[in-house]
Amino acid sequence: MSKWIKPKSTIGIIGGGQLGRMMAFSAKERGYQVGVLDPTPNCPTAQVADWHIQAAYDDTEALLALAEKSDVLTYEFENVDAASIQQVQDNVAVPQGTDLLLITQNRLKEKEFLKNSGIPVATYAKIETIEDLVLQSKTIGFPSVLKTIRGGYDGKGQFVLQQASDIASAATLLEQGTCILEKWVAFQLEVSVMVARNESGATSVFPVSENIHENNILLQSIVPARIPEGLQRNVQQIAETIAHKMNLVGVLGIELFITEQGEIFANELAPRPHNSGHYSIEACTDSQFDMHVRAICGYDLPAVELLRPAVMVNILGEHLERALELNEQKPAWHVHDYGKVAAKRGRKMGHVTILTTDLESTLAEIEETTIWNH
Repeated sequence: MSKWIKPKSTIGIIGGGQLGRMMAFSAKERGYQVGVLDPTPNCPTAQVADWHIQAAYDDTEALLALAEKSDVLTYEFENVDAASIQQVQDNVAVPQGTDLLLITQNRLKEKEFLKNSGIPVATYAKIETIEDLVLQSKTIGFPSVLKTIRGGYDGKGQFVLQQASDIASAATLLEQGTCILEKWVAFQLEVSVMVARNESGATSVFPVSENIHENNILLQSIVPARIPEGLQRNVQQIAETIAHKMNLVGVLGIELFITEQGEIFANELAPRPHNSGHYSIEACTDSQFDMHVRAICGYDLPAVELLRPAVMVNILGEHLERALELNEQKPAWHVHDYGKVAAKRGRKMGHVTILTTDLESTLAEIEETTIWNH
């Protein structure tokens, strides 16, 4: 890759969801052209891009067409086809490469990478048969979590085993292929952190976000996380270590557990901007999308500063109608609508970011809207 991919060049985005949409906003602000490859007509990214190639992610001809029209390619989610991307790397700059994809697309490889990098992870074992599951559950103990090694998000492809009698039910996941069994971490908090790195090895780490999930879907991100500053620094140091070990180019999201004793366990990696980093659009000097564009285009990365504490709340399909009314009811709140055509229950349709000087009163104010009450 040449030193800089300058404005007026074209960024091709593989994947047309909300992450690509917000990436496109940052790219357009900096003067780039944006193209997108996605099989869905009128997908969120296509609505704001300059052009759209409507095709499957593993359509090599379509990827070649995207490459021919672009100066740099990036992806907005990890379930794209790494082999297809490898075939177009001679035609266009792909700064993120495919190593990162291949690691994060496979939970077993991801855990092995983290462990080999000296990052603490929960005890785990590879599971291929029900006999493996019976044997390893005796070693790992209960509760534990069986996960498919490929696919799965928002709690899909997972089964929590509380006792030996759950093994038969959990084993149905093995029909989808090899799994990983992980010891349950008795965590006090779930946190995440975004880190950006460019090809020269410069990094910039975002504040640590405290994440609250409901039904395995992220509901709220609270920034800064309500943990001691020393723990925040430790989390950020883990992020930098992972970024360097992976030769990251772009933005990476890291989800972690923190126990009551202050232990930190890395849980999952996302090789792209992450839902829990959306607060950065309003609350930071540069958003995660700004930093991703800078990094893949070869530019230096400024230090990221938190301008104000913030709470980000996801808008799911069942929240959308009332959440959009916040534009009139809460003029200081930042309401984002992803432009998805169909509002389905449990589907991420947008988010709200609230800048605050008093996190507790803001959390109470969110509760008072009753939009997210069930």
